[in-house]
Amino acid sequence: MGRKILFITTDQQRYDSLGCNGGQVARTPVVDGLAEHGINYHRAYNQNTVCMPARSTMLTGQYVRTHGVVANGVPLPLDAPSVAAYLRERAGYHTALLGKAHFEPGFDLKNEYPENAMAVNGSTGPYRGFDHAELTMHVPNVGKHFIQHYGKWLLETHGIEACAGFAPLLSAEPGGDTGAPETRINPIPREWYHTDWVADRTIAYLDSLPADADWFVWMSFPDPHHPWDPPASERSRVDWRDLDLPPGHPGSADAIEKVLAQKPEHWLACWEGRWVNAEGGPGSYRPQKVSDDNIREINAMAHIMNELIDDACGRVLSRVAARGWEADTDVFFTTDHGELQGDYGLVFKGPFPTDSLMRLPMVWRPAPSAGVAPSDVSEPVGQVDLAPTFCEIAGVPVPDWMEGAPLPTAPGSGRERALCEWDSQFPGYGMHTRSIYRDGWLCTAYEPSTIGEPNGLEKWFEATGMFGGKGPVSPVAYEGTEGELYDVDDDPQQFVNRWSDPSSRALRDDLVADLYDSLPKERKVLAVERPA
Repeated sequence: MGRKILFITTDQQRYDSLGCNGGQVARTPVVDGLAEHGINYHRAYNQNTVCMPARSTMLTGQYVRTHGVVANGVPLPLDAPSVAAYLRERAGYHTALLGKAHFEPGFDLKNEYPENAMAVNGSTGPYRGFDHAELTMHVPNVGKHFIQHYGKWLLETHGIEACAGFAPLLSAEPGGDTGAPETRINPIPREWYHTDWVADRTIAYLDSLPADADWFVWMSFPDPHHPWDPPASERSRVDWRDLDLPPGHPGSADAIEKVLAQKPEHWLACWEGRWVNAEGGPGSYRPQKVSDDNIREINAMAHIMNELIDDACGRVLSRVAARGWEADTDVFFTTDHGELQGDYGLVFKGPFPTDSLMRLPMVWRPAPSAGVAPSDVSEPVGQVDLAPTFCEIAGVPVPDWMEGAPLPTAPGSGRERALCEWDSQFPGYGMHTRSIYRDGWLCTAYEPSTIGEPNGLEKWFEATGMFGGKGPVSPVAYEGTEGELYDVDDDPQQFVNRWSDPSSRALRDDLVADLYDSLPKERKVLAVERPA
């Protein structure tokens, strides 16, 4: 019997949401305990700031430009390498994915992609190297059409009424106490909500395994991603009326405009409503219509979601211990990307290269039997390093197709940089950025915009007629000379852009050169097939 791996991910969770990372609102004692007895990575970065590219990197151990899922709406090829398949084939691991996958477009009401067709067909796998998969998205249904296994379970077990309290995804529909976008007071009983469902299905899967099994289980919660609609019974956990605006909020409309005016044009244009963040949030979202109280309520809902996730993790870890596996189980906790959550007066995500979206919570509690001392690591690491770490735990060689390296277990690793990319999913937006974190600096180079160049999604717009059959077009275009440069130690909120500061020119040029020298060559150009 060897070491087991419990890989826990959330969706759209900020680094500072956890108590162990300075969070002062949500109570997260379970994950804080993992950090106390394990390794807390304080400079973990994603390799893309939206779901599908980031999740594909975690599964493959490859950079975005290698696996090819450069944006939401690009399905990861079914023959793409999978760490789950590798552990199953090379080390005999039992493998399961419970919760949100999103390696394929979710915008798929005809169930053309396996993730969405599995529940319709009564299948629970195998899928992408996982022996067993039970999946969920953020909402259980669209009308009478259920979405994935959770939606099917909720509709069949508790009826259409149980689904009525979820806010429609990507609608910006106002709700809650304050009329905040994509916020609802959801009457669903807590035990029917998808956070507890994911934990329940994980426990059920673990209970199906023999005592001597080695296993790799990916437990993937769809929260705290919007819609912000946790069970109403839990609202007393955090009252939005008690919250201040987040530290990353400049404090007033004038202050917001002053900060955003230093950044590339789409930042301020988004705030002013001239540029729509259609690739990172609802197309109808307009920042100036989101009040300070709206931001407070959104934050309160996110904190509640994070507390529920922490509770669910505790239940699963208790079951691991009850099975006698605790001493030989490595536990990881991280997310795919962050959330603006009021920083700069904005919410949602998108092409905003900032720690709000790029810096991740990442905790690894090695199996106690491994004898690894607790530690805090500040050298940069990335999602691309997770799959190689799983291989090392399983005692199998890191395959050549993985591009990361096993995570360090203590300071002094010599790691220097983390890389992140953004490429637009809409051909009419055509934005491309490349970012590097190194030596306490976050630097982003903007490449020339490719507005109007086909990338595959234009075929979907033509077929559906949406957005006039052509798709939305950005009014902002970049020449390739623009960028962002922040001293994250002196300016943790990244309010002061030093890209054009003459005194920073040499540093900027060095970082940009290092960025492009360190990125792997682009291997695949895959078509965008759906909006998300």
